[in-house]
Amino acid sequence: MAEGAGVTYPPRSIRVDGLNLRLVDEGQGPAVLLLHGFPDDHRVWRRQIAALVAEGYRVIAPDLRGCGESDLAPRVSDYRLPRLCADLDALLEALQVPQVALIGHDWGAVIGWHFAMRYPQRVSRYAALSVGHPLAYARGGLEQKLKGWYVLAFQLRGLIEWMLRARNWALFRRLTAQPEETPHWIERLRRPGRLTAAINYYRANLGLLLLRRYPPVRMPVLGIWSDGDRFLTEAQMRASASLVEGPWRYERVTGAGHWLQLEAPERVNALLLGFLRNGV
Repeated sequence: MAEGAGVTYPPRSIRVDGLNLRLVDEGQGPAVLLLHGFPDDHRVWRRQIAALVAEGYRVIAPDLRGCGESDLAPRVSDYRLPRLCADLDALLEALQVPQVALIGHDWGAVIGWHFAMRYPQRVSRYAALSVGHPLAYARGGLEQKLKGWYVLAFQLRGLIEWMLRARNWALFRRLTAQPEETPHWIERLRRPGRLTAAINYYRANLGLLLLRRYPPVRMPVLGIWSDGDRFLTEAQMRASASLVEGPWRYERVTGAGHWLQLEAPERVNALLLGFLRNGV
């Protein structure tokens, strides 16, 4: 259940591709779709939902498949990007929403880039938090490879799950370094199959590390990166400018870590609202 500015938004479920997806769907007006990352669910947007609703937007914030209170999918291949993007298309179809402004963070940003490329008619504009264009990420060089060491560690099936849980989730706590969020994350991930489902996003899409051609991105795009990010370099976000054919804008948020929407909500909300109103 998302909370923000003293307001509680109860979630509901929609059946998509044989799975029940939980989501918050609040407000009236132009639709904004919020996509969370690892190891989050829709609650990571709790400091944005109320602000967006108050400004006259309809906010749709799902728990992606296998995350939060949405159903698990059984196979690693069920978490490949085409399936994740198809979930969003089907979700919008079920909600009778033809087009959205899209905002994604972490894995939600990865999915957001691919959704904008695969279903451009669905996306009026796109704000990517932390993660740049997939080709910019793949070209990120040694610094990005070192920051993303965990992507390869997550391929150790069974072993990495054990390591993350060991000693009261000590490695997980050290990796994320988010004490405010950790109790919620652990509560969700300790349930059967949930930690593996979250890690399957990395296992199913290891090809993102490789160079390849992508469809054009022609809608306005806002890239936001925070200078305390331990997992993503500024270079991979800045390099996205040359890979977006539509209008592009970059913003750097200082004094915040990877979860910038939680650590610097006023700054992030101002950037997002300005982008939604005026574009790039």
